[in-house]
Amino acid sequence: MDSTSLEPSLYTVKAVFILDNDGNRLLSKYYDPELYPTMKEQKNFENNVFSKTHKADNEIAFLEGMTIVYKSSIDLFFYVVGSAQENELMLMSVLNCLFDSVSHILRKNVERRCLLDNMEGVFLVVDEIIDGGVILESDSQQVLQKVNYRLMSEPAYGFVLFDYITGNLEAQTDRSQLL
Repeated sequence: MDSTSLEPSLYTVKAVFILDNDGNRLLSKYYDPELYPTMKEQKNFENNVFSKTHKADNEIAFLEGMTIVYKSSIDLFFYVVGSAQENELMLMSVLNCLFDSVSHILRKNVERRCLLDNMEGVFLVVDEIIDGGVILESDSQQVLQKVNYRLMSEPAYGFVLFDYITGNLEAQTDRSQLL
């Protein structure tokens, strides 16, 4: 037996990116610095991937020696890229986790405008799922718990002020318990 077969291996991802319906980059993270070292090469790769996948009904593609799994929603395309030897099911579970987590953060309104308005939450989700290319989590509930992203936003100050003025102490108490 050679020594390479004895080394433990982790499931890894080469890149994650989200494009709009015109193929423009909204979010991207490349984990292999040797794969596409310059921004120009990355955008070129993304354009090639988009041109091959934006009209297809498939969920998986092979391009430039990479395994690419993808999913679309309204005007967004989600991509997870792995090496040719990577397990497609693991890549798909990462993609599903990313999509479900982002969908939860965007309150099921997965479209370009909402994504741009909540970009910090999307970056947190990506960082919880993948760290340095290594897949850490593939369960969206665990990711959302780690990100600690609340579905219910904090109450508007107008309602709190109105409740204070009118003496509605029950509403004030109910809201403070939710937070």
